[in-house]
Amino acid sequence: MGVTLILGFSSGIPLALTGSTLQAWLTQEKVDLTTIGIFSLVGTPYTLKFLWSAVMDRYVPPFFGRRRGWILITQILLILGIVGMAVTHPAISPVQMAVIAFLVAFFSASQDIVVDAWRTEVLKPEEYGLGAGTYTMGYRIAMILSGAFALILADRMPWSRVYFWMALSMGIGALTTVFLAPEPEIRETPPRSLAEAVVLPLVDFFKRKGSYEVLAFIILYKMDVVVALAFTTTFMLQLGFSKTDIGVVNKGVGMIATLVGTFAGGIVMTRLGVKKSLWTFGILQGLGNLTFVALAHFGKNYPLMVAAITTENLLSGMGTAAYSAFLMMLCNPKFTATQYALLTSLMALTRVLAGPPSGYLAEHVGWEMYFLIAISLMAPGLLLLTRFDRWKLR
Repeated sequence: MGVTLILGFSSGIPLALTGSTLQAWLTQEKVDLTTIGIFSLVGTPYTLKFLWSAVMDRYVPPFFGRRRGWILITQILLILGIVGMAVTHPAISPVQMAVIAFLVAFFSASQDIVVDAWRTEVLKPEEYGLGAGTYTMGYRIAMILSGAFALILADRMPWSRVYFWMALSMGIGALTTVFLAPEPEIRETPPRSLAEAVVLPLVDFFKRKGSYEVLAFIILYKMDVVVALAFTTTFMLQLGFSKTDIGVVNKGVGMIATLVGTFAGGIVMTRLGVKKSLWTFGILQGLGNLTFVALAHFGKNYPLMVAAITTENLLSGMGTAAYSAFLMMLCNPKFTATQYALLTSLMALTRVLAGPPSGYLAEHVGWEMYFLIAISLMAPGLLLLTRFDRWKLR
């Protein structure tokens, strides 16, 4: 569990640096909203990682084993990529920044493939709920560092130096991989060829009853949260809050609320079970967006900002715990990397698809209506959840 926490931290650092933190940098450089929305496309590798995940199921690096070896390779590449972002100016060289950010997202998605496979294989099925909460806790702690702390630092030093510090923080995960992480036991015979590693995981999944409904559910379940949080940094800046305000509340207090929500969700899930947890947390995380509607209506109001961020992140964190455990339940141990990559790619597809139209929507309907629309997006996922009992999960 301790290593799961740290590897979750290692996975969480790059996402913020190519997402909300980069969004703040672009906003400060007066890049227009449409361009910022287009920048969200650098996250495309998160949606396509299943395309190369089979390589990591099939081939074993010449050091540290099948899982640890690939984890270390991706961590080293991430350190180099984040340094590359640090030495690039987004206003002067936006295309170069986009390319490097895309590569960082690619290396990050590759790390996620192996870390997800590693924890699914190391943990026992009865530990999935707690393991999902522990991993998410590490992930969110990293996002506090690369989100909240990075924004606070950016008020006191150049963005380039901030990114150098973030690259250095990736070393924690690399050291853990080398000295602390155990290599999972081989419980199922690994694929014997690349073709087998590509084809059999898909055949295994899609022959299950309700497989297409499961995939649609994965894409839609958190659509309301993704849309609501897509432009919170820009939203707060336009309301008149400083970067420090955003760093402390949105990225600091909000992330702490997410940690509490994730851990609480994991505990509650052991009592309610996966199905009831998905229902309960799905409704709550959608209704939590009402606090953003209030903030958009009343304008700059610090106590209301704290309440909105805390409520949204607390409820969303609870939903994430059940959601992550649900994904782990779907994986056949023989094809962990490929199947989990497929599922999380679809999960990330929600974020990528929502980015560009969300920027256009916010610019043309206003923030209050934008968040009301986000609330309505919880309906499709919940409708699919009514089919839960007919799905064959594994």
